[in-house]
Amino acid sequence: MSLYDRFEAAFMPNYGVPPVALARGEGCEVWDVDGNRYLDMIGGIAVSSLGHAHPALVEAVSRQVATIAHTSNLFLHEPEVLLAERLLGLLGGQGRVFLANSGTEANECAFKLALKYGKTTGRTYFVAAENAFHGRTMGALSLTGKPSIRDQFGPFPVDVRFVPYGDADALKNAVTDECAAVFLEPTQGEAGVVPPPDGYFRAAREICTAAGALLVADEIQSAIGRTGHWFAHQHEGVLPDILTLAKGLGGGMPIGACVGFGPAGTIFAKGDHGSTFGGNPVSAAAALAVLGTIENDGLLEHVRTVGAELADGIAAVDHPLLGGVRGRGLWRAIVLTSARSAQVQAAAQRAGFLVNALQPDAVRLAPPLTITSEQVATFVAALPAILDEASRD
Repeated sequence: MSLYDRFEAAFMPNYGVPPVALARGEGCEVWDVDGNRYLDMIGGIAVSSLGHAHPALVEAVSRQVATIAHTSNLFLHEPEVLLAERLLGLLGGQGRVFLANSGTEANECAFKLALKYGKTTGRTYFVAAENAFHGRTMGALSLTGKPSIRDQFGPFPVDVRFVPYGDADALKNAVTDECAAVFLEPTQGEAGVVPPPDGYFRAAREICTAAGALLVADEIQSAIGRTGHWFAHQHEGVLPDILTLAKGLGGGMPIGACVGFGPAGTIFAKGDHGSTFGGNPVSAAAALAVLGTIENDGLLEHVRTVGAELADGIAAVDHPLLGGVRGRGLWRAIVLTSARSAQVQAAAQRAGFLVNALQPDAVRLAPPLTITSEQVATFVAALPAILDEASRD
């Protein structure tokens, strides 16, 4: 029985059977169980910030797991404190941190913070964006504006009003003094790496401030250097009230973070929230290694440079299936002129590249931040043939 058959027999069917069984990775390349090599252009869905088997990550995780691997939240340990201090330093120094295991848990924490804020101030509803994705637990799913994954699990515990993403007037009309919080992604990830108009996030900050609502920035995918800044909200020079992080923070180890600024950092009282594994010493050590490597190796500038090379290279391809490219840094979507993303993903795999059919007409690219100009050029050179094959399938 193949590994694929064993997977199908052992697991619930919510993922289907993935098309590739990976065995190992090194740098920006991975190998499957049959020995085929691929350039990893998706990075574990924007998770593998330093690629695979990066020496700094291997050393940090190995050292920490050999020292102490778990403490629970009954005891503190230095790696979690160092990580919280490091994050706050990158964010200007003011705030409080809660460490979790994943993005959806970070958003669940933000949801509970905003809910308690609303209950103590008499605010009764939330605002989020159409096509937003904030997670699959019931609180995070309440805020997710994708009917295909949301509607079958309702009713939900709170009133959430959805507005078109990028429409500042619609947002302003929806946010009153009865609104507890606005949840927004600086760029919508699962919707197809869709950026808003310039100034939208700044307008959202002003709207929330005027109404007294909390602004929550979901940066699960967009932070930790992915767009060429530490955090995507820094592109517009604004600070949310609550920030959520995960994915690239751990470089492959499971970790999430919710950061509250100003009064939002002290909404919780003792016992209001918790996590047995959140802030795990091994995951915290991994996150510290990721942040240190990004800084020491100058990866923010590298992301801006190589990300521009990737976008410019794709934009220069003349093909009837290619409609354009969008995004920032090393977080991009290849926009197609027809619903052929699954065919593009399959053709790319056969050509030795792993990409993600994110939407029917959009293919997501989120390679490790360490990808080289030469590797990007290899992908761009192969793209016309990939599009040709996808057009025929």
